[in-house]
Amino acid sequence: MTELRGALDAVWRRESAKIIATLTRLVGDVGLAEELAQDALVAALEQWGVSGTPENPAAWLTTVAKRRAVDHVRRARRAERAHEDAARGPDPVADQPDDVLRLVFLTCHPVLPTEARVALTLRLVCGLSAAEIARAFLTDEPATARRLAAAKSTLAEHRVPFELPENPHDRLADVLGVVYLVFNEGYSATSGDDLIRPGLCLEALRLGRLLAELAPAEPEAHGLVALMELQQSRSAARTGPDGEPVPLHEQNRGRWDPLLIRRGFTAMLRARELGGPPGPYVLQAAIAVCHARARSADETDWTRIASLYDALAAVLPTPIVRLNRAVAVGRARGPAAGLAAVEPLLAEPVLRDYHLLPAVRADLLARLGRPAEAGPEFARAAALTRNAAEAAFLRRRADAVAPSPTGGATGVGTTGVGTTGVGTTGLGTTGLGAAADRFLARGELTAATRRSYRQTLHRLRRALGDHVPVDALRADTVAGVFALAWGTAAATTWNRHRAAVRSFGEWAGLGDLAAGLERRPPDPPATAPAPLDLDALWTRTDVALRERTLWRLLHESGAPVTTVLALDVGDLDLTERRARAGPTWVTWRSATAALLPRLLDGRTRGPVFLADRRPVPSRPLAPADRCPETGRRRLSYERAEYLFKQATGSTLRRLRNGPS
Repeated sequence: MTELRGALDAVWRRESAKIIATLTRLVGDVGLAEELAQDALVAALEQWGVSGTPENPAAWLTTVAKRRAVDHVRRARRAERAHEDAARGPDPVADQPDDVLRLVFLTCHPVLPTEARVALTLRLVCGLSAAEIARAFLTDEPATARRLAAAKSTLAEHRVPFELPENPHDRLADVLGVVYLVFNEGYSATSGDDLIRPGLCLEALRLGRLLAELAPAEPEAHGLVALMELQQSRSAARTGPDGEPVPLHEQNRGRWDPLLIRRGFTAMLRARELGGPPGPYVLQAAIAVCHARARSADETDWTRIASLYDALAAVLPTPIVRLNRAVAVGRARGPAAGLAAVEPLLAEPVLRDYHLLPAVRADLLARLGRPAEAGPEFARAAALTRNAAEAAFLRRRADAVAPSPTGGATGVGTTGVGTTGVGTTGLGTTGLGAAADRFLARGELTAATRRSYRQTLHRLRRALGDHVPVDALRADTVAGVFALAWGTAAATTWNRHRAAVRSFGEWAGLGDLAAGLERRPPDPPATAPAPLDLDALWTRTDVALRERTLWRLLHESGAPVTTVLALDVGDLDLTERRARAGPTWVTWRSATAALLPRLLDGRTRGPVFLADRRPVPSRPLAPADRCPETGRRRLSYERAEYLFKQATGSTLRRLRNGPS
């Protein structure tokens, strides 16, 4: 069985994109297509163990999945034409070469938030499980599963068609952006202990190469492949023996992978042969080519790289590109020129928590012989990053240029912390971090006030650094932090943080740190949502029996959604129109009473509300959540919520108004 699961996993990873793409074209719903494909996996696990692995596993899975699609269409009473199209029998996967490209455009559709595009692409195109995606991005599996479910729901709600855009070139940037996000998370992990996550890099390379094959006339697709190949070629040299980062100019170039460099050069040549003005990925690949051609750090053509960044900033004027340009300018024209290019970026909201901004600034300050300024900037960069290896590296840089005070104790007196004024608190030149901790430790603060003040001071500390002296704080500095952090916040949020920083300033003897912050008038009250048209809802004929029963029961009982979904058939007393739910009862009226027997259809055990399909064997399921008579699992809250929102645009909670 273990060998069978391994073989099935390998087939799924390799062929899932083609199978799901084929099914999506058939049923028009990527969520349903994935469910049908998973059903086929269940069947394969049951049958291949007896009959052996078929000669063409992908075709077998597709055929079985399409047969199940026919069954689903029949049960749902879809339009006759759709049923006939599905019933014509399995088409070979290879007969529809554009299906996978359609799937990629679908999972990267702009109606989805960026995180959802990444997760859905890894799930449906790369074949990764929710657990694998969660491990890759250091999050928990339930959160990843919810994100995937929400993404599929969003696509269905917006009725995003399974087709190529009218002008694929215009949408290609969205797709390439998702691939590069995956690569960057693997190449320079934003959190965790390790700097590099090779698995994500390899998945992004696989995706990029696939895109280049599917869109061979797009220079940017080849440019992205070239960029990733060349960056990946340096992976072995980017970390030291203990996992610490090794800066580019200190790397052993003999450890760079020559095969990946050749592949990168080849992809770059293809991009150039296609002609046209260079796009962002072609320009970034050209920068990577400059590094790859230099036999040593001293031979790097920084002047050429700086000019390429000028061109890149013209077509992609993002703060990150401008920051990278500042690094190149600092190498090509000297650290003073680089620092001048960095300073305007300090006011960019998108960079407020980006650790590389203070890190770059610190490096330039150190090269200018200003270690007293460089040290705190390195320390602030270390505090901002969530990657342990990078934080340790930045702390070593901070200690090397200007050893920071240990424990933030410098200048801290022993007078009680409940008084005000510098003279009595003994703050002196205490760092902001230590002063904030003392302020929050005061016994007179309630738990709620301490929590609120901590949020405000946490933002100040991240923006200014723990080691900035308290007596250097000024109202204009605080106003700058507020503009970046809460400039667009609601009035209540703005005023709460304003009060907190004023209280801190008075305690520290600094005067009114909120002097430059006007109190905002209250926001107008939110408009109440329009009431549900229940009469229209109850008379709809396009709603399945399960949903009609669930919605009626929720409305008539007024019970929580989770309580109703947790009901088992054995809990029901159909005669008395009630069901046991723990220590209480769920009751209903005549409309639900008429629907429940039809829904149960003779079942005597298992959950009342069942999902459309059986669970996948690889996903553990509690026995209580499986129907012993049908093998199907309990309907999930997410699926029930999605179906109601798709039908009404509202949430199930709005049904809990009691009987009408």
